[in-house]
Amino acid sequence: MTAADTLPPRAGRLLLLAVGGLGAASVIAQLVLMREMLAAFAGNEMVLGIILGNWLLLTGAGAWLGRASGRLRNREGAFIAALIFIAVAPLVQVFLLAVLRNAVFGRGIQVGLTETVLASFVVLLPFCVASGWLLTLACSAVTGKSGASGIGRVYVADCIGSIAGGALFSFVLVRFFDHLGILFFPALLNLLLAGALAVWFGKKLLLAVAAILAAALAGVILFANADALATDIQFAGQHVVFRGNSPYGKLVVTDSSGQYNFIENGLPLTSTDSTQQVEETVHYAMAQRPGARRVLIVCGGVSGTAREVLKYGAVDVTCVELDPLIIEAGYRFLPDNMSFIRTGEGPSTVPHIRFVNTDGRLFVKQTADLYDVVIVDVPDPSTSQLNRFYTAEFFGEVKRVLSDGGVLSFGLGRYADYVSPELARLLTSARRTLDTAFKNTLVIPGGRVFFLASDGPLHEDIAARIEAARIPTRLVNRHYLKAMLAPDRLEDMRRATSQPAAVNRDFSPVLYYYHLRHWMSQFTVKFGLLEAALVALLAVYLFRLRAAALAVFAGGFAASGLEVVLLLAFQILYGSVYQQLGIIVTVFMAGLAAGAFGMNRLVPRASRNDLARLAFAVAAFAALLPLCLMALARVGGSGGFLLVQTVIALLTFLLAALVGMQFPLAGRVSATVAAVYDRRNPSLSEQPAVIDRRYSSETDSTATASRLYTADFIGACLGALLPSTLLIPLIGVPAVCLLIAALNAVAGVVVMKSSRY
Repeated sequence: MTAADTLPPRAGRLLLLAVGGLGAASVIAQLVLMREMLAAFAGNEMVLGIILGNWLLLTGAGAWLGRASGRLRNREGAFIAALIFIAVAPLVQVFLLAVLRNAVFGRGIQVGLTETVLASFVVLLPFCVASGWLLTLACSAVTGKSGASGIGRVYVADCIGSIAGGALFSFVLVRFFDHLGILFFPALLNLLLAGALAVWFGKKLLLAVAAILAAALAGVILFANADALATDIQFAGQHVVFRGNSPYGKLVVTDSSGQYNFIENGLPLTSTDSTQQVEETVHYAMAQRPGARRVLIVCGGVSGTAREVLKYGAVDVTCVELDPLIIEAGYRFLPDNMSFIRTGEGPSTVPHIRFVNTDGRLFVKQTADLYDVVIVDVPDPSTSQLNRFYTAEFFGEVKRVLSDGGVLSFGLGRYADYVSPELARLLTSARRTLDTAFKNTLVIPGGRVFFLASDGPLHEDIAARIEAARIPTRLVNRHYLKAMLAPDRLEDMRRATSQPAAVNRDFSPVLYYYHLRHWMSQFTVKFGLLEAALVALLAVYLFRLRAAALAVFAGGFAASGLEVVLLLAFQILYGSVYQQLGIIVTVFMAGLAAGAFGMNRLVPRASRNDLARLAFAVAAFAALLPLCLMALARVGGSGGFLLVQTVIALLTFLLAALVGMQFPLAGRVSATVAAVYDRRNPSLSEQPAVIDRRYSSETDSTATASRLYTADFIGACLGALLPSTLLIPLIGVPAVCLLIAALNAVAGVVVMKSSRY
């Protein structure tokens, strides 16, 4: 097919179907690879931002490289070959990531920030560059003589495929298959589409390759278990007795010389030999109220904390655990920790443990019960999701469910006779945040630093109170506590928690930022020549952006940044309900598709002023969003959950529709201005052959698609990386929204005033 030919309608539809398959494969591969890399690097939200940022950056680089695809002689063959590569690459990447992580970095060694950046860049590069290049190539192949409208059709097809892939992953695949099993589905789909295209265009060799690979994958599915093999290699020297995936992560249970170890997403959760962790978590809090009759444990009940509480007599223990897979594995391998189960409600003279499968904060928000002791046994606030359990708002919610004089307890950080400035800031922020809800606080320097808070009295003589209650303990006894609660250690804690620090709030998660600084202080992180060169390249790129591409860049930044804000708001207000968050992501992709589809129908009548108006509309949305979220935070009652869910879904759809409308309109504006420039340039009007070579509709559409996709991905990259990992923790949600509003307003002004599109 030559550059001047028009693609037959049926072939064009088949190519668009293949683009939809690419969209589905990209979303599923992104989710699987990100989960695998989070497990491999034991990452926090900074790591997540790095991975997502690299993903979008490399996909944008692939789209930029695709600008030359319009000159390919055999574009259809290149498209089919790239689709075959896209099908199998994620399978190979996930398997190698699981197998080679320990070989490259060493077992149990924490991966630093620089190593994470480089490793994720290398792992993601093949798939991301190929998928970005393929999107631009699809615009070239589909466009023909249809001009810029082909760009919009490819964009819509990619969005629809992404919707299908995201929904399929969130609601079906992740619940029934392991990661490699999940990737078999998009792999087979793309091989099938590649085979259909090969038949249509007569590419017999590529048809044979697709058929052989599909048969090989089918054989692996039927006769092998690649995920089991990769997991066994990853945990060499231990016997893997359980592995499974849930919507919340990958759980592995190993048997090491009779000790069961629970590892989720690469991080150890608990083991059968965790006496110090369990006894400290329980007895510092229970010694304050040894007569407690109702105790709430938020996470960690499977580890043995719930059973340890039962030493205090006829206690009703309620354990809230988000991941049902952890509870299932607990019943199988740690049955003693799950004993005394009773399913009835209300207090009892018989001690019992009741497990509730839901988000801990959502449970606290909705329960009508009162508790004498609340133990929050969650990891440090290394992500915004975990930070929700350390905010002033959450502490206020806990106070509501405490009985008179009830006690709240949680651990934060680790203290080994030295408090670094970063750790001191972390601890001080936690204490000042507790002071907003409770009259009294006590900081205990154990293995972790434990915080106790109550409106009633708190006691430092923990050993004496444990002995008076005749509680048998293995480790937390008078001798252990004499060392841990030595006067110099207690004084060190008082000094460390009296420094200036901000209060941690839901929409200003400074504790997460302090924890991030504490985490980064463990590695050598320098701003060197490479980082300076990258910042300089970004500045040059932004300065050289044409007006339409700048609008797309600002829209991409807003899409990613404000989606982070909406997801953060939902989990703050009504818990980390994964299925609901999956719906929000799917609604976002549906909004993108709807906006792009509607604009495709309006493109012939649209102008650059309409592109500017869209940029101003995105700016207005960003500026008003904090007011909407503050209003939602006041919603309560039985219908509150449904109302918040509906409003956030509508806000998400509106944001995505505005951003989705920008892309095809930007393509139209760029093509229109180029055509006007053609007619007005007298030097070119005298050379029709030159005009045909430089501004043939297909070549120019390919360059336009490359430029716009690159701007979109780079904007989305920065929008995903900066707000989630730095800006929201540092300056808060309202300021981030105003910053995004200002960027889009500037883009709107540039679109109205510029002559470069």
